[in-house]
Amino acid sequence: MRVTVHIDTFDYPDPSVYAILWLDTQTHKWSREGHAVIELPVWGVLVPHGAHTRVAGPHGGRTLCELEGLDLSDPCGPFEGESGGALWHRGAHHAPVRGTWHVQCVDADAQLPEHGLFADDPV
Repeated sequence: MRVTVHIDTFDYPDPSVYAILWLDTQTHKWSREGHAVIELPVWGVLVPHGAHTRVAGPHGGRTLCELEGLDLSDPCGPFEGESGGALWHRGAHHAPVRGTWHVQCVDADAQLPEHGLFADDPV
């Protein structure tokens, strides 16, 4: 399943902070489809953490953003319009910035893409 999540409404001086992420619930990877101000790599891994989902870089490690209440293992979700709180972890020397996330689109079709999306996919 592929889920498009829009993250925004951050309590931040620049009101245009947002990111649109494409989540692959099968491979537990994500890709950045659009963003402004928030610095995220082009892709990374999803780390389930209870009823939350942590967005990390390509090799895991530091949490970049946490999507509170987004449980990718829930058989009833995620669903279009679902929403929750988000924490943007700007870096080691900054407190997390609170925002929100909402699911824009859910694509339940399990079709393989024409071209691989992630740099660590086998060739």
